[in-house]
Amino acid sequence: MFKGTSFAKLKSNLKLSISRFKLLEKKKTEQATKARKDIADYISGGKDDRARIRVEHIIREDYIVEAYEMLEMYCDLLLARFGLIEKMKELDPGIEEAVATLIWAAPRIYSDVPEMKVIADQFLHKYGKEFFEKCRDNVNANVNDKVRHRLSIGPPPKVLIEQYMMEIAKNFKVPFEPDPSIMLEANGMVAHDLIDLGNRPGPSGGGASGGYGGGSGGYGGGGGGMAFPPMPAQQPHMHQPPVMEEKPPWYNPNAEAAAPESKPFQYPSNPSAPTVSFYTPMGPVVVLQNQSILKHCMLIRNRRPTD
Repeated sequence: MFKGTSFAKLKSNLKLSISRFKLLEKKKTEQATKARKDIADYISGGKDDRARIRVEHIIREDYIVEAYEMLEMYCDLLLARFGLIEKMKELDPGIEEAVATLIWAAPRIYSDVPEMKVIADQFLHKYGKEFFEKCRDNVNANVNDKVRHRLSIGPPPKVLIEQYMMEIAKNFKVPFEPDPSIMLEANGMVAHDLIDLGNRPGPSGGGASGGYGGGSGGYGGGGGGMAFPPMPAQQPHMHQPPVMEEKPPWYNPNAEAAAPESKPFQYPSNPSAPTVSFYTPMGPVVVLQNQSILKHCMLIRNRRPTD
């Protein structure tokens, strides 16, 4: 089992498969882009049934391109973890899905990617016939579900066909009315499958109400988002007591109580008087004057006897 495996052949065919996948993806994408113009012409000419048949071809090509992208990713993963294939006799769980998916997909895409048959044969020699046959029939359910769906032979849903036609008509500015019965069915399916974002837990365990994210892919699936924290409950207004001014250590409360009643200040009628004194609740005020020009005013507030 282990003896017949050629690791050099396996590695080289993995690299060749990646290059071929990229070329096929580019080719099919360009062909689908050109086919959309033909579909728009059919819609504008009133040939909706003919346009729907062409849309099925486009959907099939889009499915195949998406499957090729996944298989290309698995080939790249196996190259990055090739040491697990070379050094370990048993299949490592980290590459089990990639190996099983490539074995399952090999006979389905052999005509486009012949290197896949060589890769599948090397896995047969490496991991044995029993595991190989189980992967072909997906007995262990270790084949990627998305690849299985994209490479299936079933027709696409009618709803998807109508959505493709609506998008193509919109891009080419062609008037188109979708089938009402199909769109009614689509609305029912969407309403049934929608996720209740109000009850969906956010990143921190709370309820999510939208935010960043959404769509059918990207950061974490459909419709998610970053939950905003709840608004804090508004506290009732409470009267704040006035802040009492801290008194200095040398404050003398008796000085303020003993101060006489304050009187409004008036300039002296005698300009030759050297000083004029008057009292306020804050203490005595001494105004020094010289030749009717006020030069200095000093407020003496509860001065200590030693000052």
